[in-house]
Amino acid sequence: MSDSPQSDSIGSSPFWLAYDCRVSVFKVEGGSSLQGEVFVPGAKNSVLKLMAATLLAPGTSTLTNVPDIEDVTIMSELLRRLGCVVAHAGSSITIEVPERPDHRADYDLVRKMRASICVLGPLIARCGAADVAVPGGDNIGSRGLDMHVEGLRKMGVHVDNEHGYLLAECEALTGASVFLDFPSVGATETILMAAVTARGQSVIENAAREPEIIDICSMLVSMGADISGIGSSSLVINGVSDLKPTKHRVVSDRIVAGTWAVAAVMTQGDITIHGVPHEHLALPLEKLELTGARIEREGASIRIQMQGRPHCVDVVTLPYPGFPTDMQPQFIALNAMGLGAALVTENLFEARFRFVQELARLGADVRTDGHHALIRGRESLSGAPVEATDIRAGAGLVLAGLVANGSTTVYGVTHIDRGYAGFVETLQGLGAQIQRVDD
Repeated sequence: MSDSPQSDSIGSSPFWLAYDCRVSVFKVEGGSSLQGEVFVPGAKNSVLKLMAATLLAPGTSTLTNVPDIEDVTIMSELLRRLGCVVAHAGSSITIEVPERPDHRADYDLVRKMRASICVLGPLIARCGAADVAVPGGDNIGSRGLDMHVEGLRKMGVHVDNEHGYLLAECEALTGASVFLDFPSVGATETILMAAVTARGQSVIENAAREPEIIDICSMLVSMGADISGIGSSSLVINGVSDLKPTKHRVVSDRIVAGTWAVAAVMTQGDITIHGVPHEHLALPLEKLELTGARIEREGASIRIQMQGRPHCVDVVTLPYPGFPTDMQPQFIALNAMGLGAALVTENLFEARFRFVQELARLGADVRTDGHHALIRGRESLSGAPVEATDIRAGAGLVLAGLVANGSTTVYGVTHIDRGYAGFVETLQGLGAQIQRVDD
């Protein structure tokens, strides 16, 4: 047989023509100062959990202010496979939940999005069982499910891990006191959603306090749940017999807002961000002021103005109200072109510094040691092809491309699509030279 490619064929087409090898990339030209206004949609880190929470009540629930992102599409398909009817209309979603949903979340969807684990708690509460594939999502390090599982076991759930699936079953959920070793957002949500219809009282100590946790608590209360201590590290849940469908507006995305704020500083621009409470970004905004930016806060609007090259700022990521890990890549990109040097410490995900290897391709001077990164700002970066390794790393690379000399091609943009609605269009509206093209 010949070694030529033509010998490996499907039908009459050469082997390599049987596959569509095109991928979308972002082409970014540096040098634009971003100016204008942006409106922030609902939060990725909230809407997916709210969609899962609708499983707790048979009937039709409606979510508004829903971002048009890939993860919402994936979660919609997951709910459909569980027996729900999901309909999208603009920025709203209606979810019709059956009396008896299916309880198996398959690997082919769960592997695409870690947030799919959030169906675990509602399915146990509604079905007494859940078979959920161990999730995938962003490649930013180990994010174990031990606290999820331990909390459920205290409530009477038997959990096994077989062939890549968490197999959970329970005759009746019973309230329990759970102390989290770490204020995990995911574990707090899983235990919370299981507890709202459990018999008796549950207490979650050292619970996560993020605005997205407050958002899901608010929705559950509107469904009839009895939750106190909302916004604190101690949640007290008195189980109720059943919940009812509801209508709820998704909290705005503070990470998207923070990304646009950093873009304004890096490009020496002037951007007004609407639709997000500035309190949700208290620490990142304080850090941006240390770079030399002028920031005006008024209600749910924030204006960021920057003249001149920003100063580098140190960052230490911590659970809310500390500095968010999802803003760390954007600030590393800022420091890479800033005045001076800065130390960034990552305390949540050990692999989140993977993207600095790509940032270095643009000329950034970054040295990592364990969970520390030392960045020495450079007067200029140079455009180059780079690969996004996760949602926020992708955003950070695009921001770096906006201030680099020449053209930057960003691959792996499906990551960015998972977390940012209309990313390219928003940047174009602010004056950025960026295009999505097939490569």
